[in-house]
Amino acid sequence: MNNPNICSICGKPAAVRLSNPDRRLCAEHFIKDAEKRVFEAIDAGKMIREGDRVLVGLSGGKDSTALILILSEYVKTRPGVKLIAVTIDEGIAEYREDTIKAAERLVEYTGVEHGIISFTELFGDTLDRLVADRKNLACSICGVLRRRSLTEAARRFSADSIATGHNLDDEAQSVLMNMLRGDKPSLIQDSSLGYTGYFVPRIKPLAVLSEKEIVTYILLKDFYSPLPECPYAVTALRMEARKIIGTLEEKYPGTKLNIVKFRDGIREHVPYSPKGKLNTCKICGELTSGEICQVCRVLNRKQ
Repeated sequence: MNNPNICSICGKPAAVRLSNPDRRLCAEHFIKDAEKRVFEAIDAGKMIREGDRVLVGLSGGKDSTALILILSEYVKTRPGVKLIAVTIDEGIAEYREDTIKAAERLVEYTGVEHGIISFTELFGDTLDRLVADRKNLACSICGVLRRRSLTEAARRFSADSIATGHNLDDEAQSVLMNMLRGDKPSLIQDSSLGYTGYFVPRIKPLAVLSEKEIVTYILLKDFYSPLPECPYAVTALRMEARKIIGTLEEKYPGTKLNIVKFRDGIREHVPYSPKGKLNTCKICGELTSGEICQVCRVLNRKQ
Protein backbone atom coordinates (compact mmCIF):
# COMPACT_ATOMS: atom_id res chain seq x y z
CA MET A 1 0.00 0.00 0.00
CA ASN A 2 1.38 3.41 -0.99
CA ASN A 3 2.27 5.78 1.82
CA PRO A 4 -0.03 8.80 1.38
CA ASN A 5 2.44 11.11 3.12
CA ILE A 6 5.43 10.77 0.80
CA CYS A 7 6.35 12.34 -2.54
CA SER A 8 5.15 10.31 -5.52
CA ILE A 9 8.49 10.92 -7.25
CA CYS A 10 11.30 10.72 -4.71
CA GLY A 11 9.80 9.28 -1.53
CA LYS A 12 10.61 12.33 0.60
CA PRO A 13 7.93 13.74 2.94
CA ALA A 14 5.11 15.22 0.84
CA ALA A 15 4.37 18.92 1.11
CA VAL A 16 1.44 19.13 -1.30
CA ARG A 17 -1.37 16.98 -2.66
CA LEU A 18 -2.43 17.75 -6.23
CA SER A 19 -5.30 16.53 -8.37
CA ASN A 20 -5.59 16.01 -12.14
CA PRO A 21 -3.80 13.65 -11.72
CA ASP A 22 -3.95 12.83 -8.03
CA ARG A 23 -0.43 12.91 -6.62
CA ARG A 24 1.62 14.05 -3.65
CA LEU A 25 4.84 16.01 -4.07
CA CYS A 26 7.65 17.21 -1.84
CA ALA A 27 8.58 20.91 -1.87
CA GLU A 28 11.28 20.50 -4.52
CA HIS A 29 9.13 18.51 -6.92
CA PHE A 30 6.08 20.71 -6.43
CA ILE A 31 8.13 23.78 -7.40
CA LYS A 32 9.46 21.98 -10.47
CA ASP A 33 5.95 20.74 -11.37
CA ALA A 34 4.40 24.22 -11.13
CA GLU A 35 7.18 25.81 -13.18
CA LYS A 36 7.02 23.06 -15.79
CA ARG A 37 3.27 23.53 -16.29
CA VAL A 38 3.70 27.27 -16.74
CA PHE A 39 6.66 26.79 -19.11
CA GLU A 40 4.63 24.33 -21.21
CA ALA A 41 1.65 26.69 -21.33
CA ILE A 42 3.90 29.55 -22.49
CA ASP A 43 5.46 27.44 -25.24
CA ALA A 44 2.19 25.81 -26.33
CA GLY A 45 0.47 29.18 -26.57
CA LYS A 46 3.52 30.85 -28.14
CA MET A 47 3.15 33.56 -25.51
CA ILE A 48 6.84 34.49 -25.56
CA ARG A 49 9.15 34.38 -28.57
CA GLU A 50 12.90 34.73 -28.92
CA GLY A 51 13.93 38.36 -28.60
CA ASP A 52 10.70 39.49 -26.91
CA ARG A 53 10.62 42.29 -24.38
CA VAL A 54 8.01 41.19 -21.84
CA LEU A 55 6.43 43.75 -19.53
CA VAL A 56 5.42 42.05 -16.26
CA GLY A 57 2.72 43.66 -14.16
CA LEU A 58 4.21 43.45 -10.65
CA SER A 59 1.82 44.55 -7.93
CA GLY A 60 3.82 42.87 -5.18
CA GLY A 61 0.92 40.54 -4.31
CA LYS A 62 1.02 36.74 -4.38
CA ASP A 63 0.13 36.25 -8.06
CA SER A 64 2.59 38.74 -9.50
CA THR A 65 5.25 37.50 -7.07
CA ALA A 66 4.86 33.96 -8.42
CA LEU A 67 4.77 35.33 -11.97
CA ILE A 68 8.08 37.18 -11.76
CA LEU A 69 9.76 34.26 -9.95
CA ILE A 70 8.62 31.72 -12.55
CA LEU A 71 9.36 33.95 -15.55
CA SER A 72 12.80 34.65 -14.11
CA GLU A 73 13.42 30.91 -14.21
CA TYR A 74 11.93 30.64 -17.70
CA VAL A 75 14.25 33.22 -19.25
CA LYS A 76 17.37 31.55 -17.86
CA THR A 77 17.24 29.17 -20.83
CA ARG A 78 16.10 31.95 -23.18
CA PRO A 79 18.73 34.68 -22.84
CA GLY A 80 17.25 36.59 -25.76
CA VAL A 81 14.09 37.39 -23.77
CA LYS A 82 14.04 40.55 -21.66
CA LEU A 83 11.77 41.00 -18.61
CA ILE A 84 10.74 44.45 -17.38
CA ALA A 85 8.65 44.64 -14.21
CA VAL A 86 6.27 47.57 -13.78
CA THR A 87 4.31 48.42 -10.66
CA ILE A 88 1.21 50.57 -11.01
CA ASP A 89 0.73 52.87 -8.01
CA GLU A 90 -2.99 53.60 -7.97
CA GLY A 91 -2.76 55.73 -4.86
CA ILE A 92 -4.65 53.57 -2.38
CA ALA A 93 -3.85 54.62 1.17
CA GLU A 94 -2.61 51.99 3.66
CA TYR A 95 -2.40 49.38 0.91
CA ARG A 96 -0.20 50.17 -2.06
CA GLU A 97 2.78 51.38 0.00
CA ASP A 98 3.35 47.90 1.45
CA THR A 99 2.97 46.10 -1.87
CA ILE A 100 5.41 48.48 -3.58
CA LYS A 101 8.01 47.65 -0.93
CA ALA A 102 7.39 43.93 -1.54
CA ALA A 103 7.80 44.46 -5.30
CA GLU A 104 11.07 46.33 -4.79
CA ARG A 105 12.48 43.52 -2.63
CA LEU A 106 11.51 40.99 -5.28
CA VAL A 107 13.17 42.76 -8.22
CA GLU A 108 16.29 43.25 -6.13
CA TYR A 109 16.41 39.47 -5.66
CA THR A 110 15.64 38.56 -9.29
CA GLY A 111 17.64 41.34 -10.90
CA VAL A 112 14.72 42.31 -13.16
CA GLU A 113 14.51 45.91 -14.35
CA HIS A 114 11.73 47.75 -12.50
CA GLY A 115 9.65 50.85 -13.06
CA ILE A 116 6.77 52.49 -11.17
CA ILE A 117 3.96 54.42 -12.85
CA SER A 118 1.31 56.25 -10.81
CA PHE A 119 -2.30 57.19 -11.47
CA THR A 120 -1.43 60.71 -10.31
CA GLU A 121 1.17 61.00 -13.06
CA LEU A 122 -1.12 59.66 -15.78
CA PHE A 123 -4.59 60.78 -14.68
CA GLY A 124 -3.94 63.72 -12.37
CA ASP A 125 -5.07 62.16 -9.09
CA THR A 126 -5.06 59.08 -6.87
CA LEU A 127 -7.69 56.37 -7.12
CA ASP A 128 -8.86 57.25 -3.60
CA ARG A 129 -9.80 60.73 -4.77
CA LEU A 130 -11.10 59.67 -8.16
CA VAL A 131 -13.65 57.30 -6.58
CA ALA A 132 -14.40 59.26 -3.41
CA ASP A 133 -18.06 59.75 -4.38
CA ARG A 134 -18.53 56.42 -6.23
CA LYS A 135 -16.74 53.77 -4.20
CA ASN A 136 -19.18 51.12 -5.42
CA LEU A 137 -17.56 51.50 -8.86
CA ALA A 138 -13.98 51.54 -7.58
CA CYS A 139 -12.95 48.14 -8.98
CA SER A 140 -14.40 48.85 -12.43
CA ILE A 141 -12.78 52.27 -12.59
CA CYS A 142 -9.46 50.94 -11.32
CA GLY A 143 -9.53 48.16 -13.93
CA VAL A 144 -9.98 50.63 -16.77
CA LEU A 145 -7.22 52.91 -15.52
CA ARG A 146 -4.81 50.05 -14.76
CA ARG A 147 -5.21 48.70 -18.30
CA ARG A 148 -4.35 52.12 -19.72
CA SER A 149 -1.41 52.39 -17.31
CA LEU A 150 0.01 49.05 -18.47
CA THR A 151 -0.49 50.10 -22.09
CA GLU A 152 1.46 53.29 -21.41
CA ALA A 153 4.17 51.28 -19.63
CA ALA A 154 4.44 48.94 -22.63
CA ARG A 155 4.87 51.97 -24.85
CA ARG A 156 7.58 53.47 -22.66
CA PHE A 157 9.57 50.25 -22.42
CA SER A 158 8.94 49.13 -26.03
CA ALA A 159 7.38 45.87 -24.83
CA ASP A 160 6.20 43.13 -27.19
CA SER A 161 3.71 41.72 -24.66
CA ILE A 162 2.26 42.38 -21.21
CA ALA A 163 2.29 39.47 -18.73
CA THR A 164 -0.26 39.56 -15.92
CA GLY A 165 -0.68 37.26 -12.92
CA HIS A 166 -4.20 36.02 -13.65
CA ASN A 167 -4.58 32.49 -12.28
CA LEU A 168 -7.06 29.66 -12.83
CA ASP A 169 -9.40 31.03 -10.15
CA ASP A 170 -9.40 34.47 -11.77
CA GLU A 171 -10.25 33.00 -15.16
CA ALA A 172 -13.11 30.89 -13.78
CA GLN A 173 -14.48 33.89 -11.87
CA SER A 174 -14.40 36.03 -15.01
CA VAL A 175 -16.45 33.42 -16.90
CA LEU A 176 -19.11 33.38 -14.18
CA MET A 177 -19.16 37.19 -13.97
CA ASN A 178 -19.66 37.50 -17.72
CA MET A 179 -22.53 35.03 -17.55
CA LEU A 180 -24.16 36.83 -14.60
CA ARG A 181 -23.90 40.13 -16.48
CA GLY A 182 -25.15 38.61 -19.71
CA ASP A 183 -21.97 39.85 -21.34
CA LYS A 184 -21.74 37.52 -24.33
CA PRO A 185 -19.00 39.43 -26.21
CA SER A 186 -16.63 39.24 -23.22
CA LEU A 187 -17.37 35.53 -22.83
CA ILE A 188 -16.63 34.86 -26.49
CA GLN A 189 -13.74 37.17 -27.21
CA ASP A 190 -10.20 36.89 -25.94
CA SER A 191 -9.71 40.44 -24.74
CA SER A 192 -5.97 39.87 -24.52
CA LEU A 193 -5.81 39.96 -28.31
CA GLY A 194 -8.02 42.97 -28.97
CA TYR A 195 -7.48 44.49 -32.39
CA THR A 196 -4.49 42.64 -33.84
CA GLY A 197 -1.76 45.06 -34.87
CA TYR A 198 -3.06 47.91 -32.72
CA PHE A 199 -2.53 46.83 -29.11
CA VAL A 200 0.27 45.06 -27.30
CA PRO A 201 -1.00 41.51 -26.59
CA ARG A 202 -1.52 40.41 -23.00
CA ILE A 203 -0.44 36.99 -21.82
CA LYS A 204 -1.49 35.00 -18.75
CA PRO A 205 1.19 32.39 -18.01
CA LEU A 206 -0.25 31.52 -14.58
CA ALA A 207 -3.72 30.61 -15.86
CA VAL A 208 -2.81 26.92 -15.48
CA LEU A 209 -2.23 27.27 -11.72
CA SER A 210 -4.89 27.66 -9.05
CA GLU A 211 -4.68 30.36 -6.41
CA LYS A 212 -3.93 27.68 -3.81
CA GLU A 213 -1.05 26.36 -5.91
CA ILE A 214 0.36 29.86 -6.33
CA VAL A 215 0.27 30.53 -2.58
CA THR A 216 1.93 27.15 -1.98
CA TYR A 217 4.61 27.96 -4.57
CA ILE A 218 5.63 31.28 -3.02
CA LEU A 219 5.48 29.77 0.48
CA LEU A 220 7.87 27.00 -0.53
CA LYS A 221 10.09 29.54 -2.31
CA ASP A 222 10.08 31.57 0.93
CA PHE A 223 8.61 34.67 -0.73
CA TYR A 224 5.21 34.78 0.96
CA SER A 225 4.52 38.06 2.73
CA PRO A 226 1.22 38.77 4.49
CA LEU A 227 -0.03 41.95 2.84
CA PRO A 228 -3.20 44.00 3.32
CA GLU A 229 -6.10 43.33 0.96
CA CYS A 230 -7.27 46.11 -1.30
CA PRO A 231 -9.97 48.03 0.62
CA TYR A 232 -12.10 48.27 -2.52
CA ALA A 233 -12.17 44.53 -3.21
CA VAL A 234 -15.32 44.02 -1.14
CA THR A 235 -17.28 46.17 -3.60
CA ALA A 236 -16.59 43.91 -6.55
CA LEU A 237 -18.86 41.29 -8.14
CA ARG A 238 -15.70 39.20 -8.36
CA MET A 239 -15.82 38.63 -4.59
CA GLU A 240 -19.26 37.05 -4.94
CA ALA A 241 -18.14 34.94 -7.89
CA ARG A 242 -15.11 33.84 -5.87
CA LYS A 243 -17.32 32.61 -3.01
CA ILE A 244 -19.66 30.72 -5.34
CA ILE A 245 -16.89 28.98 -7.27
CA GLY A 246 -14.94 28.26 -4.09
CA THR A 247 -17.95 26.49 -2.59
CA LEU A 248 -18.53 24.47 -5.77
CA GLU A 249 -14.83 23.55 -6.08
CA GLU A 250 -14.84 22.20 -2.54
CA LYS A 251 -17.89 20.02 -3.24
CA TYR A 252 -16.97 19.16 -6.83
CA PRO A 253 -13.18 19.24 -7.37
CA GLY A 254 -12.27 20.31 -10.89
CA THR A 255 -15.07 22.89 -11.15
CA LYS A 256 -12.69 25.79 -11.87
CA LEU A 257 -10.89 23.94 -14.63
CA ASN A 258 -14.15 22.76 -16.18
CA ILE A 259 -15.54 26.32 -16.22
CA VAL A 260 -12.46 27.57 -18.09
CA LYS A 261 -12.60 24.60 -20.49
CA PHE A 262 -16.27 25.43 -21.14
CA ARG A 263 -15.31 29.00 -22.10
CA ASP A 264 -12.44 27.83 -24.29
CA GLY A 265 -14.78 25.39 -26.05
CA ILE A 266 -17.20 28.22 -26.82
CA ARG A 267 -14.38 30.34 -28.23
CA GLU A 268 -13.28 27.50 -30.49
CA HIS A 269 -16.77 27.12 -31.98
CA VAL A 270 -17.65 30.82 -32.02
CA PRO A 271 -14.43 32.61 -33.02
CA TYR A 272 -14.41 36.31 -32.27
CA SER A 273 -13.08 38.97 -34.56
CA PRO A 274 -13.45 42.69 -33.78
CA LYS A 275 -15.92 44.47 -36.03
CA GLY A 276 -15.75 47.99 -37.27
CA LYS A 277 -12.83 50.35 -37.39
CA LEU A 278 -10.96 51.99 -34.54
CA ASN A 279 -11.28 55.70 -33.93
CA THR A 280 -9.22 58.11 -31.89
CA CYS A 281 -10.79 59.41 -28.70
CA LYS A 282 -12.05 62.97 -29.14
CA ILE A 283 -10.60 63.93 -25.78
CA CYS A 284 -7.26 62.14 -25.29
CA GLY A 285 -6.47 60.88 -28.78
CA GLU A 286 -6.06 57.21 -27.76
CA LEU A 287 -7.54 54.45 -29.89
CA THR A 288 -11.14 53.51 -29.12
CA SER A 289 -14.04 51.69 -30.77
CA GLY A 290 -16.36 54.63 -30.04
CA GLU A 291 -15.99 58.40 -29.97
CA ILE A 292 -14.78 58.63 -26.37
CA CYS A 293 -12.55 56.03 -24.71
CA GLN A 294 -13.39 54.29 -21.44
CA VAL A 295 -10.65 56.14 -19.57
CA CYS A 296 -12.07 59.54 -20.44
CA ARG A 297 -15.55 58.30 -19.56
CA VAL A 298 -14.58 57.14 -16.08
CA LEU A 299 -12.65 60.36 -15.51
CA ASN A 300 -15.89 62.25 -16.19
CA ARG A 301 -14.40 64.09 -19.13
CA LYS A 302 -17.37 63.50 -21.39
CA GLN A 303 -18.35 66.49 -23.46
